[in-house]
Amino acid sequence: MSMLRKSGDRGYSDLFSGERISKNSARLEALGDLDELGSVLAVARHHARHPSTKKRILNIQQDLFVLGTELATTDNRKKISSQGVDKPFLVLFEKTIEALYQNTSIPPGFIIPGDSLSAAYLHLARTVARRCERRVVRLYELKQMTNVNILSWLNRLSVYLYLLVIQEEKKLRLVKRL
Repeated sequence: MSMLRKSGDRGYSDLFSGERISKNSARLEALGDLDELGSVLAVARHHARHPSTKKRILNIQQDLFVLGTELATTDNRKKISSQGVDKPFLVLFEKTIEALYQNTSIPPGFIIPGDSLSAAYLHLARTVARRCERRVVRLYELKQMTNVNILSWLNRLSVYLYLLVIQEEKKLRLVKRL
């Protein structure tokens, strides 16, 4: 059996729910950006110095698979997916963000990326997350997806990634002082 199926050679791709759509569609643009975000997070996780940061990034990567599966499933076929981005999924993420925020001292002014490779990749992930959010908002406006919990989750993601940057930089500063 060959790895090359060649089913996308004519510019179409299959969704998780089975429909074939143009590779130029708004849905595949959003899915591609989610994929890119997962890859940037993989590099950030690889370079993260602290196990807690690595674990938090891995959790986000796993959540992105849930989002991606839902976005790759049309609304009329949602029953085939076992997990989705529902209100409890969103509330759990909000609690995670709030707990991290309570343990984070936000520095005044702007943070210029580049003090550490891991934090720089987290900054890059934050900007890609913002692009993902814009792409998914477009899907929502085109009525190609209706789950507002996904919009809220993505809106919160950039805040969470910003907090991870601060935590990673803080931990690196403590290590440098020792």
